[in-house]
Amino acid sequence: MPPSFHIEALREAHAAPAALVHRAAFAASWSVEEIVRLSAPPAGIGWGAWREGALLGFILLAVTLDEAEIVTLAVAPKHRRIGIGAALLAEAARHCAQSDVRALFLEVAEANDAARALYEVSGFAQVGLRKGYYPRPEGAANALVLRRDLSPAGFQGG
Repeated sequence: MPPSFHIEALREAHAAPAALVHRAAFAASWSVEEIVRLSAPPAGIGWGAWREGALLGFILLAVTLDEAEIVTLAVAPKHRRIGIGAALLAEAARHCAQSDVRALFLEVAEANDAARALYEVSGFAQVGLRKGYYPRPEGAANALVLRRDLSPAGFQGG
C-alpha cells in the first residue's frame, strides 16, 4: 500500500507550518525565523511530508563538504508510526549520497527509544556520547551521536 503522504523539498514558505510541527513534536521548539535560518541554502536543506496541503513532518540538514548533520527530524505526534520519519530519512540519505556527502550524523536523546529504533533500522550506528546535552526540567539528558555511512560501498539506498 502506498504511503498516504508525499515528500517534497522544504522551502522558506514552509517555515511557519514547520514551526508548528516542531512545537508539537518537541518541548524545546524553534521559531519560524530559526527554521528559515537553519534551512537556508547552501548549507541548509530539508524535506517535508505532506498530505492534502498539511505538513505532517519534516527533516532539516546542515551540509558541510562531504558530511551532513540532521539538525532536526520532527513528526507531528498524531502522524507518528506511519512511516513518515523513515521516508524523510531515506530521502535525505538519497539526496546526500547523490551529492557526494559520505556521512550523515545526528544526536538523539539516549532515552528516546522510538527514535533510536528508527535510526538503527535506517543504518545509523553510535559513534559518541554527549553527556548532559539536552536540558530537561528533571535534569540534563545524554545524547547519543549517531553516524550513517553514505560512501558508495556503504550506501544501501534507503
